[in-house]
Amino acid sequence: MGRNKFHLFLVGLKGMAMGAADVVPGVSGGTIAFISGIYEELIESIDKLNLSSLKLIKSHGFKLFWKNINGSFLLALVTGIAISILSLAKIIKWLLQNEPVLLWSFFFGLVVASIVFIGKQIKTTNFLIISAIIISTLLSYYVTRAEPFASPDSNLYLLFCGFVAIIAMILPGISGAFILLLLGAYEIAIETINNLIESVTTLNSALFLEAITKFAMLGIGAIVGIKVFSKILNWMFKHHKNLTLAILTGFMIGSLNKIWPWKKVLTWRLNSEGLKVPLLEESIAPSAYNGEPQIILAMTLMLIGFLTIFILEKLGSKRA
Repeated sequence: MGRNKFHLFLVGLKGMAMGAADVVPGVSGGTIAFISGIYEELIESIDKLNLSSLKLIKSHGFKLFWKNINGSFLLALVTGIAISILSLAKIIKWLLQNEPVLLWSFFFGLVVASIVFIGKQIKTTNFLIISAIIISTLLSYYVTRAEPFASPDSNLYLLFCGFVAIIAMILPGISGAFILLLLGAYEIAIETINNLIESVTTLNSALFLEAITKFAMLGIGAIVGIKVFSKILNWMFKHHKNLTLAILTGFMIGSLNKIWPWKKVLTWRLNSEGLKVPLLEESIAPSAYNGEPQIILAMTLMLIGFLTIFILEKLGSKRA
């Protein structure tokens, strides 16, 4: 699909929004991709990245290969995601630690509007569609209630974590960061990235070798996971779109439990910086919240999050 520089700039902005969302345990970058109108194109583009497309370089040249895989779109999106993770992610992590009610309020409003947006696209309603919404809602809700495992030590386990987490990241409603947290690999993933950057800046070869090994295991698992699952999703959208939309809608409804702003902390964990942060939480009424509930400001941010979807939807309608 041909695009001018402005359209690619918009794709990069959407990538930044995806990257920022994926850092937060409970918010999915796949949700951002869906509501901004690039989800199906993203899945289809990833699916085209295979050995057959690579053969085009030899037979017809790099230009045809790049066009076939929708390379400009993927490059703009990945660049946006990378910029976000390296910059905006720090701001979001600070908000998560210091203003959790306000941050979750914004995301709550965003996801509620996303549910409405995706649900409106379901063209037929029957027993199968309703059952899919109910089952995926219950499954997603159960995931938000699950207790995280202990931290993994095996590189093979990190491979598995990368495989599962990347699938969650491209599914609207399920957070890859939260799946990593459940599997006990979230802190290891964050620490690995930090160690990799530190090893390069300090020229620490031992730390670099350890970090690059863990990063490679997560990365290989992610590559395999996204290739396998993108093919399934691409086929589902082409042949069973209403059912797929129903499943994704259910996932997002169930995820609302995780991003409800007012929570009671049941257990704690130490993050990569040695700070005490919530591990397992329970959603409660604002009146029962242990602290300032900030109800008026929280409701305002919910409304802002809700209205943000209309802006993203408008941008998405331009097929940017």
